[in-house]
Formats: sequence, C-alpha cells, structure tokens
Amino acid sequence: MKKIEAIIKPFKLDEVREALSELGVSGLTVTEVKGFGRQKGHTELYRGAEYVVDFLPKIKIEIVVTSEMLDTAIDAIVKVARTGKIGDGKIFVSSVEQVIRIRTGETDASAV
Repeated sequence: MKKIEAIIKPFKLDEVREALSELGVSGLTVTEVKGFGRQKGHTELYRGAEYVVDFLPKIKIEIVVTSEMLDTAIDAIVKVARTGKIGDGKIFVSSVEQVIRIRTGETDASAV
C-alpha cells in the first residue's frame, strides 16, 4: 500500500475530492497548511501598508491506496489540481507498512 500526500491550492480541494471519490477512494484526511516553494511568498497591501506574506495557505490531502490504484489516483490529482501557474503544489508518495482499523481490528487492504 502507498500513502499519497498532495499539497494543493485551497480552491482545488472540492474538485480533487470529487475526482478521488469517482475512483473509489473512500476516505481522506485534509489539513490546512502554510508553506512556500519557488513562489517565495508575495507582497500584499493592507490599509495602505505593504507587507510580505512568507507562507502561503495550502491544503494537504492524505490518502492511502493499494499499489495498483496508485498511478490512477496520482493522475486524477494532477489533472484536477493543475492550473499551470506557479504554486500548484506537489505530491509525495511513501510506502505504508501496516494499516489497522481501530474499531474492527481489520488490517491492511481491508482496513483502507
């Protein structure tokens, strides 16, 4: 099994969630995060004063999928989350050793 962590623009969350639901992804975790990459933040104007916003708001989506479903899920996220502009985000993939559903004690694929 694989864990996908996708950092995306906040306004793309609903589209990504819908695309993953259509693939049969039954659960995901969403976290509001802040960060920067090549964008390096930006300057904003507030009440006539300029200030630098170093960390930009992003959304982190975490899902665990079977190895067979990995490429399909990644393709769906990339297709929907891409705007073509800087700051579209990143996807990180890591291996998952074990999954346990606390309520039932199910493990691995049946627990996802």
